[in-house]
Amino acid sequence: MKINGEVTTGLGKAAFFLSQDFYVNNFLNNCGFKPYPGTLNVIVPDEYLNHINEVKNNCENIIEPEEGFGAVKYIKAILNDEITGAIVFPAKTEHTENYLEFIAQDKLRDKLNLKDGDTVNIEF
Repeated sequence: MKINGEVTTGLGKAAFFLSQDFYVNNFLNNCGFKPYPGTLNVIVPDEYLNHINEVKNNCENIIEPEEGFGAVKYIKAILNDEITGAIVFPAKTEHTENYLEFIAQDKLRDKLNLKDGDTVNIEF
């Protein structure tokens, strides 16, 4: 599935979580990259929510947390037909369901010169 969405500013909490060794090592082993400590937040139209929720609910890729942290489901994905990464679905999140969080090895806002309101596509 390929969806379009709008880049938006997140809550700034992902940097802490994506700096934890157990998350970093799991993404490195399972996705083939060490994630940049932050996510690219993308708001997707409501028309995609049923499919996204189905993917999330059936996702078997799970990083089990250490004490005090939440589990994270993830699915490999490609951003703008060029950046290999993953969509993460944290068990503990303050985002609404139409937010997708994309991770990759690079700081994507800098690499792709993205700003809030820009349209990106994600394929998974």
